Amino acid sequence: MDMMIILYILIGYVLGSIPFALVIGKLFYHTDIRKHGSGNLGGTNAGRVLGKKAGIATIVLDVVKVILAVGIVSIGFQDAPNSIWAGVAAAFGHCYPLFAHFKGGKAAATLVGFLFSTAWFTFHDAWFVILPLVVFFIVLYLFKMVSLSSMCMALVSSLYISFMQEDVSITLASWLLTFLVVYRHRTNIGKIINKSESKITWM
Repeated sequence: MDMMIILYILIGYVLGSIPFALVIGKLFYHTDIRKHGSGNLGGTNAGRVLGKKAGIATIVLDVVKVILAVGIVSIGFQDAPNSIWAGVAAAFGHCYPLFAHFKGGKAAATLVGFLFSTAWFTFHDAWFVILPLVVFFIVLYLFKMVSLSSMCMALVSSLYISFMQEDVSITLASWLLTFLVVYRHRTNIGKIINKSESKITWM
């Protein structure tokens, strides 16, 4: 692997490792959310444990850290095609954060950050984020499960990337992220099969 790509991966991983759910919980609520709810360092658990504002703030910051990682590589290093690796690494950093004993979230928010940042910096085409998000909301409307919607969004994103461009490295990066999202939701898959998965009530 090219040494520059390794550098991009390190940049993405370090930025992705910033555990905003943990920071917000400890700084503003004096609460370690790892000890409450699902224990995940993601926006859903932050919202469940700390409240709506904390949940939204966590999600936004988790999205932004991926956009920042991809933006640094795309603009700072002027390497838009390979900036996708920084986005994937940021998602891995979110799931296995260096700064939180490698126990993080499930990559749903970072997936959204990945879609926005790669559509903006890597592909320069809004459809790379619009199509997966449309699928997300359709599945969410039909089945009311964020976990299922997130996995479908990841799958559609990788399929679209695979068909719409021919760079093998970019395709590989996208599928790695999709496999990560599915793997991190493996317990949710079991609950979906057993019909015990939590459902939203606001849609």
